[in-house]
Amino acid sequence: MLLSILLQAATAAAGLGKLGATLGAGLAAIGAGLGIGKIGANAMDAIARQPESTGDIRTNMIIIAALVEGVALFAIIICLLVAL
Repeated sequence: MLLSILLQAATAAAGLGKLGATLGAGLAAIGAGLGIGKIGANAMDAIARQPESTGDIRTNMIIIAALVEGVALFAIIICLLVAL
């Protein structure tokens, strides 16, 4: 009797873990998209204000966007590993 109750609780917890991991992966992807969009918008605003420093701003924008994308990729991979 006790064993069947523990087994039911374990399967319910596993389902909630997969749900949480799926939501976490989705939030990581949405957050990365919003962050990269904000980086691009602010970079275009900065280039419009100071056109002579276009190269430096573009380089920094690409580096920061790559770092944000890398962190988001790690978050999604960890969420997917938890779901398995």
